[in-house]
Amino acid sequence: MTGRVASLYAVMTALIVGVGLLQGWVVALSILQLCLISAIMALGANMQWGYAGLFNAGIMGFAALGGVAVVLVSMPPVPGALGAGGWNLGLSALAIVLTLAAALFARERVAGYWRAPVMLAVIAIGYFVMRTFLDPASAAIEAIDPAAAGYLGGLGLPVVISWAVGGLFAAGAAYIVGKVSLGLRSDYLAIATLGIAEIILAVLKNENWLTRGVKNVTGLPRPIPDERTLQAAPWVQDLAVRFGSDVQTAAAIVARLAYSALFAIVLVAIFWLAERALRSPWGRMMRAIRDNRDAAEAMGKNVTRRHLQIFVLGSAVVGIAGAMLVTLDGQFTPSSYNPLRYTFLIWVMVIVGGSGNNWGSVLGGFLIWYVWVMAEPFGSWAMATATTGMTPGSFWQQKLLAAAPHIRLLLMGLILLTVLRFAPQGLIPERTARR
Repeated sequence: MTGRVASLYAVMTALIVGVGLLQGWVVALSILQLCLISAIMALGANMQWGYAGLFNAGIMGFAALGGVAVVLVSMPPVPGALGAGGWNLGLSALAIVLTLAAALFARERVAGYWRAPVMLAVIAIGYFVMRTFLDPASAAIEAIDPAAAGYLGGLGLPVVISWAVGGLFAAGAAYIVGKVSLGLRSDYLAIATLGIAEIILAVLKNENWLTRGVKNVTGLPRPIPDERTLQAAPWVQDLAVRFGSDVQTAAAIVARLAYSALFAIVLVAIFWLAERALRSPWGRMMRAIRDNRDAAEAMGKNVTRRHLQIFVLGSAVVGIAGAMLVTLDGQFTPSSYNPLRYTFLIWVMVIVGGSGNNWGSVLGGFLIWYVWVMAEPFGSWAMATATTGMTPGSFWQQKLLAAAPHIRLLLMGLILLTVLRFAPQGLIPERTARR
């Protein structure tokens, strides 16, 4: 770690500590939790863009798949749901597998003009056959206690396991998208990832039998005891007395510290692996492909295969972070996923921190999320101060006060433009052989 990196991280630490001193440690630790998750997402995006120059415009979809994993792995199964629609669900899954096999067979055996029409016909027929079994299955499952359940439920396993499964879900989707689009021009990848993200969200919002759709799944299991349980613990009560705090605040701080420790362990593990990969011959090869694809192909490198590797790895990291975020929230809400929070903001983190540098991506994740959270109260204070001398209820006072919540978007744009103008390689630029 260079002096520049240490100084920037020291400033970031001071900002979070300042929140703790001025607004309370519960608020500071809440910001820290989301900073850690944002840093992991930024690391995943940096693997794709910083290592290989792949633009993933669908980070939101891969994060949502991580959230799905939490529901399917950690929630208890709904009694009677599998018996009501399990048989038809199995047949619909079999129809999907047979359709894919038939489409691949047609691709290999049918040549010339008829290949595309035959494949489309096979896919269309398979879709209608799949819906023939899926529709009655979903109706039967959703009819079981629709107010509180109405879906399959999960496996009832520890929630931490779902973090790894979320990475596998995102990696599987990335593999499918990559196999289709990575051999084409780079802009096709951006279109494909954007499209797959919207498809994933459409499925999650409409297939109630899987994740309850827009009804949301609440009460997700926690990896640590909840705050009410902590309040009753004698050692937490002793801490409250020792530090002169009430039990509720002490329990909230302990819970947030525990979450922060878990998230920090995951971040450190992924960061260490990412650094090892970046410094290895494989990492140097990826950057060589990024800088000059034609030269790498001329030297015998399989560029498409390497791009697929890094695309899958980066998406898996995003999926892990998505699962961690849903675990922290305690509920899965498909309607909350939007490109501004889960794609645009992550890209700002990578660009501002420094693409191609893992230290920069982590710093960008911390800094941008900190500004995103603090911008709204700062905007409210700034507008209230600016309108102090105005007539109460006047046109301009109302307009300025109403615009306060939107100052975070203005700040994001200003930060991005400033960095691109004065530090186009980010706050912590990528290390080269000359550094």
